[in-house]
Amino acid sequence: MKHILLILIMSGFYLTINAQDKKYTILFYNVENLFDTINSPDVRDEEFTPSGAKKWDGKKYWQKLSKLEEVFYAVSSSVKSYPTIIGVSEIENRNVLEDIAALQKLQKANYQIAHFDSPDARGVDVALFYRPDQFKYEGSIPIRVDVGFRTRDILMVWGTIENEKFCFFVCHFPSRIGGKQSSEIRRVTAAEYMRKAADSMMLVYPGIKIAIMGDMNDDPVDKSLYETMGAKGKEKEVATNGLFNPFYEMFKKGFGSLAYADGWNLFDNIIVNEALLNGEKGTLKLIKTNGNKYYGNIFNRSFLLQQSGQYKNYPLRTFVGNVFQNGYSDHLPVFINIAK
Repeated sequence: MKHILLILIMSGFYLTINAQDKKYTILFYNVENLFDTINSPDVRDEEFTPSGAKKWDGKKYWQKLSKLEEVFYAVSSSVKSYPTIIGVSEIENRNVLEDIAALQKLQKANYQIAHFDSPDARGVDVALFYRPDQFKYEGSIPIRVDVGFRTRDILMVWGTIENEKFCFFVCHFPSRIGGKQSSEIRRVTAAEYMRKAADSMMLVYPGIKIAIMGDMNDDPVDKSLYETMGAKGKEKEVATNGLFNPFYEMFKKGFGSLAYADGWNLFDNIIVNEALLNGEKGTLKLIKTNGNKYYGNIFNRSFLLQQSGQYKNYPLRTFVGNVFQNGYSDHLPVFINIAK
């Protein structure tokens, strides 16, 4: 029996759901346009219907879900446990979230869902999955972001891990449509909303531990993250109630989570507050794992990448234009680990 257990552990198929484990993984993934196949009259989702430009039907939908199952399970196997928290963006509604949670390889985690429909014109939202055996959910609200047009809300979810107060935010800042510079003000505005919400929680709950995750449509060095949110890249620069970006130094060294114009961007970030960065002795804090020199982790595996052609080594996405690629996403998953 011991030999069988050892084989399962070494092969990566033994995934614990033990609530007493001291390492917790927080994952974010932009899953790229996960729509159902039904035309919703109040949003622009026509291309993701059987009669739309992408011929999005039930077969393609379930192929997409199978790809996501593969990714989430591969991440879980690599960290030897189902992530405690999974933030996602570009999902259409709660129905698709329930389909993800019900996937066979994820059922053991018993993921619960925090989600609100946002006013985004395309109908895509952010959401959060959590393991109820590890994260004790207390509440959640959407934070409306006014940038002059219908965009995604910021999702705020709070509760406890090992009786320590936590707050998780999931964001999808406005895109760079129209160009990086001309659209920057919209991401700066979204970052202002985000920073005010984090500051409010730290004021009301001194010592609360915060993780802000999302597709920011900006890199860690850009104004919205580095200046407006004040997410610093060096530990020594982070003051009390300040913010730290574990992916800042990774971006400076050339790492990325999505590729464009023969270069890498790192739009997918998980930012933590000083209380989670430093953590008093005996409490949960941000950690480095598996000999990693960085606190941040980008799940970059060959199966997630295009293997040939013009976009070789780019993330293998679901569509290129309207041509179905049967891929995963145009982004790579990112995660951090925390422990006592």
